[in-house]
Amino acid sequence: MESLFLVIATLCYLIGAAGYFIYLLKEREVLPRIAWTFLLAGALFHGAALVMHAVVAGHFPLTSIREAISVFAWIFVVTYLVIQEKLQLRILGSFVSPLAVIFMISSRLLPTRAILANRAFKSGWLIAHVTSIFLANALFAVLFSLGIMYLLQERGIKKKNFGLLYERLPSLERLDSIARVCLMSGFPLMTAGLITGFVYASMIWRSPWNWDPKEVMSVVTWLIYAVLVHERLAVGWRGRRAAWLAILGFSAIVLTFVLTSLLFAGHHSVISGKIYG
Repeated sequence: MESLFLVIATLCYLIGAAGYFIYLLKEREVLPRIAWTFLLAGALFHGAALVMHAVVAGHFPLTSIREAISVFAWIFVVTYLVIQEKLQLRILGSFVSPLAVIFMISSRLLPTRAILANRAFKSGWLIAHVTSIFLANALFAVLFSLGIMYLLQERGIKKKNFGLLYERLPSLERLDSIARVCLMSGFPLMTAGLITGFVYASMIWRSPWNWDPKEVMSVVTWLIYAVLVHERLAVGWRGRRAAWLAILGFSAIVLTFVLTSLLFAGHHSVISGKIYG
């Protein structure tokens, strides 16, 4: 049943993404409502599958890279659904929903080998670490999408190409304003995630810092967003530079989340030959 629900969730995400893509090309008011509904249905089936896994396995599905990506995809979709309801920025779904599909499909292709032991999730520090990091990454994924939208809109304005895409995308000011909220909401969560991760590491590995590849990349990613926060607050960065740095930051998140787990040996790696926690 769990596998069936995951398939249904993936199909719902695909249909939702298709609906939003058509809405990007044709302004039909019914399309984003239908697409949003399919994303919601997908999130419900996805969430039910995660609960089933937790009940059967006796732990939340986060012990492998496949499970972690699946959980992140779910949190990302739910985060977008909430943002959409608050902002009514329908066109954002045209850029967010394809990411959800990519994450969902990727989760089915990645290794199932465990990285963390089941007993690791008895630690409140680890739960706080994972929750904070995943919520931050979901907000930064939305920020990534906003950055792409900003660059496309700016390019159209500079080239005086006031076509369909220009009409469909929000103003640069609104995109920048929403991006600022996502950044200022996500950065404290990422900071809390790093701190709780260091505390948990000191409990398990007797040191808050172990030069693990994912630890190094996590700090590098945090520094990218710290620079972006500083430049926005202290220097008044807006627009293109902020958009590019947001795109760079999320690219670093993907690199940290997936590639360091697959390609480098360490505490968070599937090739280390050890299960930690």
